[in-house]
Amino acid sequence: MRLDDEAESQNVEDRRGGGGFGGGGMRAGSIGIGTIVIALAASYFFGIDPSVILGGASMMQGSPQPQQQAQSHRPPANDQLSVFTRKVLGSTERTWEHIFETDLHRHYAPPTLVMFTGATPTACGTGQSAMGPFYCPGDRKVYIDLAFYDELRQRFGAGGDFAQAYVIAHEVGHHVQNLLGVSEKVDSARRRMNEAQSNQLSVRMELQADCLAGVWAATAGKLNQQLLEPGDVEEGLKAAAAIGDDRLQRQAQGYVVPEGFTHGTSEQRVRWLRTGLSTGDLRKCDTFAARQP
Repeated sequence: MRLDDEAESQNVEDRRGGGGFGGGGMRAGSIGIGTIVIALAASYFFGIDPSVILGGASMMQGSPQPQQQAQSHRPPANDQLSVFTRKVLGSTERTWEHIFETDLHRHYAPPTLVMFTGATPTACGTGQSAMGPFYCPGDRKVYIDLAFYDELRQRFGAGGDFAQAYVIAHEVGHHVQNLLGVSEKVDSARRRMNEAQSNQLSVRMELQADCLAGVWAATAGKLNQQLLEPGDVEEGLKAAAAIGDDRLQRQAQGYVVPEGFTHGTSEQRVRWLRTGLSTGDLRKCDTFAARQP
């Protein structure tokens, strides 16, 4: 990605090195509600096995030393990763403002992105690095520990700047869903469903966010023809394939439990991201109307 011409977003809170906060996982009201296990799994962007998430959270709560170290070593505000994050967020702001005005004839209110280390308070409960990046509709903020970029490359084998941008764009996709009223409708429907049905709805929600991430990339590439470079799209599709529920469950526990899917299979995530990338059309992202997600 060529971000030289992209202006940095000003809608960013830098809480890195500010110390950790104890507490459990996301409460009802974030993307993904229900029991704490389901909430953690739904808020965790890559759908890792809940035991892995809870184990990481427990380790974090029981190890104050790393939090103290982070507090005394606050990263500079203009470090490479934060500048990258601000520029990608800025691109999503300009792109979605264009889409909202052109296609929907309405104003786009951008989210705030919070960079943190360890843990941080949110309107949806205590956010922790073990959850991965997430969006909280309660305060309309995207939360990310920038160390996740390293995990994305090393643990999931999905390196590259476009893969990192896809992470941000997916969470901004949840913000778009919130603005369009999709999140409210889904949360209302979940309250009347059992766990399996709620998970199925969550899958469609997450796949739509993948499609919306693709719409951002396609439209942003038209607005700034220098933005995307050869290989960027392949990076994004590789990342989507790496984070399918089926692949992650097989890696974590050796077998697949489709009833536990909350984000979609590798094939589904690639397909819907590709749909957004190839069409750049918001209307093509109606995963809820599709016969098969």
